[in-house]
Amino acid sequence: MNNTQIRLFVLIAESRSFTKAGLELNMTQPAVSRAISALEAELDVKLLLRDRRSGLMLTDIGKRILVICRGILSGLDKIDQEIAAEKGLEKGLIRIGAFPVAAAYFVPKIISAITAKYPGIEIRLYEGSVAEVKDWLASRFIDAGLMIPPVEEFASLPLFREKLYAVLPGDHELRHKQIICVKDLEAQPMLLCRSGYEPPVVDLFHRARSRLNVKYEVNSYITALNMIKEGLAVGVMSQLSLLSLPPNVVVRELAPDAYRDIHIAVHSLEETSIAVQLFIDTALQLFSGNEAAPPSLAAAGLINVNDKDKE
Repeated sequence: MNNTQIRLFVLIAESRSFTKAGLELNMTQPAVSRAISALEAELDVKLLLRDRRSGLMLTDIGKRILVICRGILSGLDKIDQEIAAEKGLEKGLIRIGAFPVAAAYFVPKIISAITAKYPGIEIRLYEGSVAEVKDWLASRFIDAGLMIPPVEEFASLPLFREKLYAVLPGDHELRHKQIICVKDLEAQPMLLCRSGYEPPVVDLFHRARSRLNVKYEVNSYITALNMIKEGLAVGVMSQLSLLSLPPNVVVRELAPDAYRDIHIAVHSLEETSIAVQLFIDTALQLFSGNEAAPPSLAAAGLINVNDKDKE
């Protein structure tokens, strides 16, 4: 296996297209086909399959080899970065995965800070659910991910802690309470965000010895807010997802207090490239003390938005 074959295989696997991979490496489609055929012949296994319905697919062995190939390319990139750093010319590619709220509030500022100082570093952002980000990191599709614990399978560092709040329709019977006990929510139809967002909420009800009555499950915090707006359910949501509220939504403090942690996760802190370590260091400098984080909802004046029935 040579460098070109490895890069070509990874590009095909990620784009699901011989044509797109060839364009990336300035190769014609026949040349791409020959290179992959030669690679499969050399390895004596089938890596890719063509399916009329699903298109280009990886075989099981192809999926396993893809993870290894990504690791090889990462190692080669580390060599390039070390040589560039020795010459005072920091460069490299960083692939970051983040769930939507984290992608919106943290990543742009981190990218801006890095590219302003190190224009030779390229950062690619992949946005998906918490579960997708974990899968991407496990398969080495990304170099680092912004995740919600638990993340025991990876090395991680705490980046930010955000508060959880009760979120109610504007005409809800509990709207007069400035602090809502979790026990107050036990009989309420609840809306829960899935795909990795739910552990802090489940833990909150467990600590309060309360039953979580889930009526709706969604993946998007925007969908959750709009369903609450329509009076369909009550939610427990995080600070960052509540900075832009729709009308007819009331936010209240919770008792006991509850928080959600956001971590930066990588495969190994000791084996990260110079570029990825720079990303981690920049993120921690900007946000680990919460100095540059969005203000609390109370400080932002959002706790009582659209609440005209305050006591």
